[in-house]
Amino acid sequence: MDQVRCAQCPLRKFEIFSGFDEDELEFTQSFKAGEMAVEAGSTLMLEGQPSPQIFTVLEGLGLRYKILECGRRQVLNFAMPGDLIGLHAAVMGEMGHSFEATTAMRLCVFNRADLWRLYRQQPARAYDVTWLAAVEEHFLGETLVAIGRRSALERVAWALARVHARLAAVGLDRNGLVPMPWRQQDLADALGLSLVHTNKTLQRLRREGLARWSDGALLVPDREALATLAGIESPLPPRRPLI
Repeated sequence: MDQVRCAQCPLRKFEIFSGFDEDELEFTQSFKAGEMAVEAGSTLMLEGQPSPQIFTVLEGLGLRYKILECGRRQVLNFAMPGDLIGLHAAVMGEMGHSFEATTAMRLCVFNRADLWRLYRQQPARAYDVTWLAAVEEHFLGETLVAIGRRSALERVAWALARVHARLAAVGLDRNGLVPMPWRQQDLADALGLSLVHTNKTLQRLRREGLARWSDGALLVPDREALATLAGIESPLPPRRPLI
C-alpha cells in the first residue's frame, strides 16, 4: 500500500479542517509512523487494553462502543474521516472503550510515545489535540442531553442530522445522499432506544419526507428541517484541526 504524504493528504482540501503551515506540515509528517488498512468488522482497539498507537481515520467508517457487564452494548459515537482514535489510551494508559471498523478503513498511524514530543515541540498542534479531546467531551454531553431529554423522534432526527452533516463535510454527499453503513441496531444502541422503536421512528421520518435510510445510504432532502425537528440550531460541524 502506497502511503499518502501529509502534504498530499486528500482530507486537507475540505473546509471543515483547518490548515497547516509549512513547519506544522513537516512535523506532522515526521510524527506519522505509517498507515494501516483494516477490513470491515475488525476490532481495532479493546476496552481495558493498552494501545501503543493512535490513529487518524483517512478513509472508511467505524464506531466506538462499550460493553456492559450484562453483555449489552452502548455505542458512543460513529467515527469518520479525520477523526482521531486512541487518544484516551495514549493519556490514560488503556482504552476506555472499544473501536470497530464498520467498513474497510485506512488509518494514519502515530506512535503513542511520540505524543509527548508533539507537546514539547509543537504547542500549537498540541493545543489542536486538546481541542479535539474537548470537542469529544462536548459531543458526549450533547448525546447525554439527547438521550435524557429528547423524545425518540427528536433523538433520531438529531443523530441523523449530525451524521449527515459530518459525512457531507468530508465530501461524501451526493445530492443529499451519504453512505450510512451502520445498522439500525447501532443507532438504537447509540440513542438508548429499542430496535423496534428506532425502526418505527425511521419510518415516520421517511413518511414525512425528512430522512430516508435504506440500502446503506442516508438521504436528507432538507437538513435544516431535520435539525429544526431535532431542536438544534444548525447541524453543521465546527471547523476542526486535522492530525
